[in-house]
Amino acid sequence: MELWQLSARETRDAIARKETSAREAARSCLDRIAAIDGEVNAFLETTEEIAMAAAAETDERLAAGEPARALEGVPIAIKDNMCMVGAKTTCASKMLREWRPPYDATAVERVRAAGAVPIGKTNLDEFAMGSSTENSAFGPTLNPWDTTRAAGGSSGGSAAAVASGMAPLALGSDTGGSIRLPAAFCGIVGAKPTYGRVSRYGLVAFASSLDQIGPFARDVSDAALLAGAICGHDPRDSTSSASPVPDLAAAAGGKTLEGVRVGVPREYVSEGLDELVEARVRAAVAVLKDAGAKVVEVSLPHTEYAIAAYYVIATAEASSNLSRYDGVHYGHRTQNADDIIGLYSRTRDEGFGDEVKRRIMLGTYALSAGYYDAYYLRALKVRHAIRRDFDRVFDAGVDAVVGPTTPTVAFKLGEKMSDPLSMYLMDIFTISINLAALPAISVPCGRGEDGMPVGVQFISPAFEEAKLFAVASAYEAASGFAAERPPLWDA
Repeated sequence: MELWQLSARETRDAIARKETSAREAARSCLDRIAAIDGEVNAFLETTEEIAMAAAAETDERLAAGEPARALEGVPIAIKDNMCMVGAKTTCASKMLREWRPPYDATAVERVRAAGAVPIGKTNLDEFAMGSSTENSAFGPTLNPWDTTRAAGGSSGGSAAAVASGMAPLALGSDTGGSIRLPAAFCGIVGAKPTYGRVSRYGLVAFASSLDQIGPFARDVSDAALLAGAICGHDPRDSTSSASPVPDLAAAAGGKTLEGVRVGVPREYVSEGLDELVEARVRAAVAVLKDAGAKVVEVSLPHTEYAIAAYYVIATAEASSNLSRYDGVHYGHRTQNADDIIGLYSRTRDEGFGDEVKRRIMLGTYALSAGYYDAYYLRALKVRHAIRRDFDRVFDAGVDAVVGPTTPTVAFKLGEKMSDPLSMYLMDIFTISINLAALPAISVPCGRGEDGMPVGVQFISPAFEEAKLFAVASAYEAASGFAAERPPLWDA
């Protein structure tokens, strides 16, 4: 078996036992990227110098008798909207094409402190705005299961990198499903922790009340291992929670569902749900029941309003956050302006892509005088109602809610680019979780049309990631789908 094929835990343990070295593990992944990324476009930049220096540090620590850390020597890919010293942070935008941050994001800082080896920055929809990674200024990421299809978004590069064996772990960000959707499309595990559980310091903001960093991995245990490394309070983020972080890796070792109450929302079976996806999710529910879980029907009545509320709140926050890109402070600056207004407008016109411009305009309109109450304040009320729906379900004794991650399998490249609403509806089952600030995870549950992966999503109460990983891990063990790999795996 090649080193790049090992799980994160297997890689760490092999390095700790000195059966291989961190340098060899990093080199194996870097060679894998060089060999196949031309077919996938998962990476915007590889960071060989950083990786080999971090790997050398690991080998020297272990040679000196130091104990292995949680991610000792494990190669990791970083979504390119997280700051990292020594590499560019472009957000897949012409606006930040050459920007190099002077500091690490807290999540990057923490994985480095845990011994991980950063091997590169991954592709995304520009400023994380999209569901397919087709909005990247540097070309789309292709799905390792079928390179004529989308890898999902906005964290498509991270998902495709893990699915195709270019990295055992990756970091992504999730504002409305941007970790879970590409995880489902690429047949891997992707988790969004509770809002505030992972620091957003150093994450380039899209929608500040919704953004959250989380892990990608090939199985639940590896995802829990990475989540445990990045979770925890950070005084540099005012929204960071001081709630204690349990041992998530240990929680993911649980294999029983006896006594667990699982809720299936009736609203998650809708007209937009593909028949094969529905069949796979129903089969997943049957697996849960056979493994000892008590399955009950629940209701989340405000689900139908989630998309509308999200695209008011998220675009309003994006409009505010992206106003800083004015051609003065940093980033792209136009060379064709006669005055300050021309500088601002031309810089933004040249630097931003169409989808980013669309969302800025939507958000600016929603916040404008005369429309603020009608749109933004009303959307906040809907958000509160959605959170109350989940509270009622969990207060009734449900341990986890289960449903589809996406309404369809991965769609063909270009299929939805001319129809933004159709693209937005791909997040119908993920957006509510961000609005309610809850943790959720997508786990493979079989395949649908043309053999493409399907994901099942588990949702738990706020700050109960231990319960979330325990239920997901037990399902994974009972289902057996974690071992499935795309055709590109053998390339």
